[in-house]
Amino acid sequence: MMRMRNSNNNKTNGLSPIMNGSSAGCRAEPGSMDWERRPGGMLVQMRTGNSDQNSVHVPTIRVRVKYGSIYHEVNISSQATFGELKKMLSGPTGLHHQDQKLFYKDKERDSKAFLDIVGVKDKSKIVLVEDPISQEKRLLEIRKNAKMEKAAKSISEISLEVDRLAGRVSAFESIISKGGKVVETDFLSLIELLMNQLIKLDGITADGDVKLQRKMQVKRVQKYVETLDMLKVKNSMPSSNGGHAPIQPQQKQSNGQKLGPIQEQPQMQPSRNSTSGVVVTTKWETFDSVPPLIPVPSTSTPPSVTNNNSGHPKFNWEFFD
Repeated sequence: MMRMRNSNNNKTNGLSPIMNGSSAGCRAEPGSMDWERRPGGMLVQMRTGNSDQNSVHVPTIRVRVKYGSIYHEVNISSQATFGELKKMLSGPTGLHHQDQKLFYKDKERDSKAFLDIVGVKDKSKIVLVEDPISQEKRLLEIRKNAKMEKAAKSISEISLEVDRLAGRVSAFESIISKGGKVVETDFLSLIELLMNQLIKLDGITADGDVKLQRKMQVKRVQKYVETLDMLKVKNSMPSSNGGHAPIQPQQKQSNGQKLGPIQEQPQMQPSRNSTSGVVVTTKWETFDSVPPLIPVPSTSTPPSVTNNNSGHPKFNWEFFD
């Protein structure tokens, strides 16, 4: 019985050498595989740094590419595409990869086609031809992109100028809202500057996002012009407090009656050749016509006086034929 138990124990140990090795820290004999336990408990082969590399080696082939009268030898992977071959040929040939056409066995090959699938092998011959249509399309695309960049830059500069003018519009609006007045020429000059920016925007041709930016700036300028027109109308209306015109001083008579505004006459000075050393300066004040304070008697007595209290004396005149 004891022998049978020993044999069973040995048999059990012999059936699970991997388990014993894994429980002992994945130790194994030299030349054997290393194992590791996954979090779920499964035993798998231990991963190494070279496990991600393909075990199948991809061969590298050398192809001969004829461009004009010159042959170019290129080392490339057999599983590469013709598009990758075009990019490698851009350096030695000086042609852009979009301006190239590759022919293999007298048939043009697409850039997405693989070399090994179409039958390209080591020392195979491929013909390179320049594609003028693709070159022209690419140049037109480059010009279009450059034009769009220039338009975007111009719109950006106009936007900055409109921002500066918008500050002046806000200043005018603040002044008028507080009851102040703005010179009309300032309104006209600001509207003219905004209209100049609008003319610049109309001269820009753009597509896509740049066109949308131009449209937004046009609406923005038009809004500021409309705001200035409204402010101009409010500015021309008289204010409720009678305006801000300067008030001229008025002179009162002794009897309390108000007279007209005092007008100062220019000072009169004698010539320098005058012998007198005193300089006399006079200021003349003009008054409205008012009845005299002291009545002046008439030199001729009229036969009949209708009103002795009249301010001005009346005379009877004789008319001769």
